[in-house]
Amino acid sequence: MVAGSGAVRVAVLGCGVVGTEVVRLLTQQGADLAARAGAPLELVGIAVRDVAAPRDQVVDRALLTSDAESLVDGADVVVEVMGGIEPARGLILRALRGGASVVTANKELLGKDGPTLYAAADEAGVDLYFEAAVAGAIPIVRPVRESLAGDRVTRVLGIVNGTTNYVLDQMTSGGLELGEALAQAQELGFAEADPTADVEGHDAAAKAAILASLAFHTRVSVAQVHREGIMAVTADDIARATATGHVVKLLALAERSGDGVVVRVHPALVPQEHPLASVRGSFNAVFVQAEAAGELMFYGRGAGGVPTASAVLGDVVTVARHKVNGGKGPIESRYAQLPARPVSDAVTRYQVVLRVEDRPGVLAQVWQAVAERGVSIETISQSRAEDDGEYADLQMVTHAATDAALSSTVSDMSELSVVVDVLSVLRVEGV
Repeated sequence: MVAGSGAVRVAVLGCGVVGTEVVRLLTQQGADLAARAGAPLELVGIAVRDVAAPRDQVVDRALLTSDAESLVDGADVVVEVMGGIEPARGLILRALRGGASVVTANKELLGKDGPTLYAAADEAGVDLYFEAAVAGAIPIVRPVRESLAGDRVTRVLGIVNGTTNYVLDQMTSGGLELGEALAQAQELGFAEADPTADVEGHDAAAKAAILASLAFHTRVSVAQVHREGIMAVTADDIARATATGHVVKLLALAERSGDGVVVRVHPALVPQEHPLASVRGSFNAVFVQAEAAGELMFYGRGAGGVPTASAVLGDVVTVARHKVNGGKGPIESRYAQLPARPVSDAVTRYQVVLRVEDRPGVLAQVWQAVAERGVSIETISQSRAEDDGEYADLQMVTHAATDAALSSTVSDMSELSVVVDVLSVLRVEGV
């Protein structure tokens, strides 16, 4: 606790895009932040790998240091925006065990080893806040962790990766192929030079693990999240989605399933009338369903230095206020200890597109394969295959069933002699 009117000493670990904006806000809005926190926020240092590297002029070079451990030891609040697992993990644990509260935007670390950090914060009696780790500037962590603490969340689904949303949006609105849309995203700074973490779903999976842990009061690691990226999504998938009144989105979903929780990330068809369908560009949105509160949606910029820094500074003010006035934020809530269920237990719907021989009796064989798995078809349509008059394309949407039953149905249909190819399989969500 900071005595009297003494300043709260703030150390920043990392000075990239987000770190620079955190420093800017701390510097330019110091008086307002002090009034909100109850004491001045004194930036005591910025830990970087290369002190001599070029920096934005807002960064006072006298504050730069490569000795992160000494900087952490002298701080009341440590802001970690360096990312990655190490040395971030070791520095955060050092800060917590030394009595400093920590604000982090590190979804990768939280998704992989959050429980270790939570336990260290609880043992030391200090705060660990991480609003910026999920969906950038969107306030979603605190509402789920605190505002809905008196309710029972049943489902969380959302768009939590701006890069993939931008790519899919450009494929939809601009008619681009995936590679073209991804290259455009890189040119505009929405995607990294190596976009693997985004397009393969790793980033969204880490955020899904964090949200699931908060929503269901249980520990969910990123290893327990079923993950599929967007690289298999084609222009034909986008065109078919538009024709049937859907939009393709990379969704993160966490939901109760029996006595457990299923957490998954994958592309899905979303009806155009669903609120998530209207989330464009690099924006994010999270849709929360709770028993008493009903349906809630949180929308905003999910990435970028300034939006993310906004979330970081919100947490800094909160933990600084605790340092000044005493008190502590919520600890990890894991009383439920719900087991993580495989994606096969999830209840969903499939849209399947088959290329089949164009002759009598084909549809009957397909229907039989579906019925044998106890799956029913909601809609089905047939069109002549564009590249060969001997074949037709069957597009069908199932009723809700377990993912296991639907996946087995697709496998059975693919083995029919009349089926030439399975052109596309996408889940349908938000119905």
